[in-house]
Amino acid sequence: MTERFDVVVIGSGPGGYSAAIRCAQKGASVAVVEKQLIGGVCLNCGCIPSKALLASAHTLLMVKNAAMMGVDVAEASPNWPKIQARKDAIVAGFRKGMTGLMQANKIKIFKGRGIATGPGKIKVETDSTPVGSTLRQSSVQAGSPQVEIETEKIILATGSEPIEIPGIPFDGQTVISSKEALELQQIPQSMVIIGGGAIGCELACVYAAMGTKVTIVEALDRLIPMEDKWVGALIEREFKKLGIDAITNQKVTSVDKAPASSCRKTGAGAKVALEGGQAIESEKVLVSVGRRAVVDKETISALGLKMNGAAIAVNKKMETNVAGVYAIGDAVGTTYLAHGAFAEAEAAAVNATGGPDVIGKKIADYSLIPRAVYTFPEIASVGKSEEACKAEGLDISVGKALFKANGRSAAHNETIGQINVIKDNATNKIVGVTIVGAQATEQIAAARALIGSAEKITEISFPHPTVSEVLKESVEDAFGLSLNKQPRV
Repeated sequence: MTERFDVVVIGSGPGGYSAAIRCAQKGASVAVVEKQLIGGVCLNCGCIPSKALLASAHTLLMVKNAAMMGVDVAEASPNWPKIQARKDAIVAGFRKGMTGLMQANKIKIFKGRGIATGPGKIKVETDSTPVGSTLRQSSVQAGSPQVEIETEKIILATGSEPIEIPGIPFDGQTVISSKEALELQQIPQSMVIIGGGAIGCELACVYAAMGTKVTIVEALDRLIPMEDKWVGALIEREFKKLGIDAITNQKVTSVDKAPASSCRKTGAGAKVALEGGQAIESEKVLVSVGRRAVVDKETISALGLKMNGAAIAVNKKMETNVAGVYAIGDAVGTTYLAHGAFAEAEAAAVNATGGPDVIGKKIADYSLIPRAVYTFPEIASVGKSEEACKAEGLDISVGKALFKANGRSAAHNETIGQINVIKDNATNKIVGVTIVGAQATEQIAAARALIGSAEKITEISFPHPTVSEVLKESVEDAFGLSLNKQPRV
């Protein structure tokens, strides 16, 4: 029997589940099709589990450095099984809650592979039940090989997968992706991370804190290459303190998984060769060179979707070239960020369901979606970078403030980092903010509110002492109004 819905969402990650709920809130009958686990990559093998491991790593480092705060601790060591169990419990709890939230909004969940066979038509192959699924049979259609669905609108939220380097395939044991890196049963003695972007650097912090000898190899000239050069330089300097080696401007040419005799003695499982001739022996090789959109080939063909490489091409309303079909999140290859998917889901849901709030519901400027990296120290930015401004020929002033000059930061012994605020001198407005330091990812939302604002920062009261005062100080400096810097010559 064919089931009918107003909207069907394929994929239940951040974009998929939020689009489904928003459509349901607007009165639509909604179904979600998920072939793996509710919550997608973000919840199950991305954002949430990585932050759980980072929190344990941060706690371990704080305890090891407790003497600097006048607290004597005899010993601190990681209990890896407990750390992993804590992470798994957090993920399972959110997955259960997310499933219940969709049920509460009367969203029907189909477990299986969702394929669009034409505009308004979807088939669900339900024989792909994932191991460890917490979905209850009462809420999920399963047991039959195929379910047919008709719908007015389709929202594709099919996510992404790690990019594999040609000639260095994943094997799940020695050469691993971020998914396996989050699930290791033991702390490795050594790890080479190919790729110095957000995911690679975050996992470097996790394992370095646990005692793993970590080496990052980055093909470009710095770590975190999507940010300004000063960010990469600062992070590389701080990583050295954690025992993380960074090799930049180098590509990996091969990974030999047949260990030499010396490798056997050290427990290494691979020899990583670099283009400069250097070879590094390592127990694990984490390939973290980005992610690629995943879209079912049958869906692409049946709908005649216009593609942008591996990703689905969409306009700012998240509409594809096919009427009634929308796409969001990693499947469209815009931000590869969960909160980017949230923003796109809002636009797609409103446009798909109609109503008075449709006008202007589109993604106007992707640079205003904050970027966040949860390293030690954290990195966050929003708006334009200094390099982007210079490339556009903008006349800018850059205000700077250091965490070490902030009272709360000194009290917490978290004095590493700075905030740079970029002002467009032609408009006298803030166009970009970059933060490196403790709680950077928590401050960036406030920084977003400053982008394009004409409100005088001197008229906004910041509580004292707080770390947020570093943001205020950097904005004041951009306008030449800093109270705590010597006058500019």
